[in-house]
Amino acid sequence: MQFRWMNESRISEKKNRLEMYAPAHTDFFCSSESAGEGITPETLCNAPYYYTELKGDFVFRVKASHGFVSTYDAAVVMIMKDMTCWAKCCFEKTDFDTHAVVSVVTNGESDDANGCNIEGNTVWMQAVRMGNAFAFHYSLDGEHFYMTRYFHLPVGDTVKVGLVAQSPQGEGGIRVFEELSIEHKTVRNIRAGK
Repeated sequence: MQFRWMNESRISEKKNRLEMYAPAHTDFFCSSESAGEGITPETLCNAPYYYTELKGDFVFRVKASHGFVSTYDAAVVMIMKDMTCWAKCCFEKTDFDTHAVVSVVTNGESDDANGCNIEGNTVWMQAVRMGNAFAFHYSLDGEHFYMTRYFHLPVGDTVKVGLVAQSPQGEGGIRVFEELSIEHKTVRNIRAGK
């Protein structure tokens, strides 16, 4: 599988482990609103994105971890058509000082939805495609996955799918991705992810 960069950063790969550096003040988020207390920060589309292009239906799965230093620090799985049409599933330090699986869907502008809080610094994330329908799932053991978001994106047959390392309000840091797998298949139940 051929991976390439958008907003290139440092990366280290060993066997089934990939360490990606998130530079300071990097994110993917599109908003026409001005920043303020309780509002997601200003538009940024400068985080490193290490992606491949996939045609048709798929299941993309990875185990993610990091140090959770600053608010919105995250290890991310992202699906992208272009800079105005994309979605991401983030294992993030929230503005409520929790570790959570957070999702953002962007079709012109970005929304923001906190999901389940996670104890610890590691979680499995999964992105599933069935036509123009997508779902994000999380797992604590890599076997039992739970849906965190179901959504549609107006994409073509081929989309970019990959990993993002972000640190919107922080000074950056390493995001760890392990045991990445890609299956070219159509799931029977997109909400269950299998």
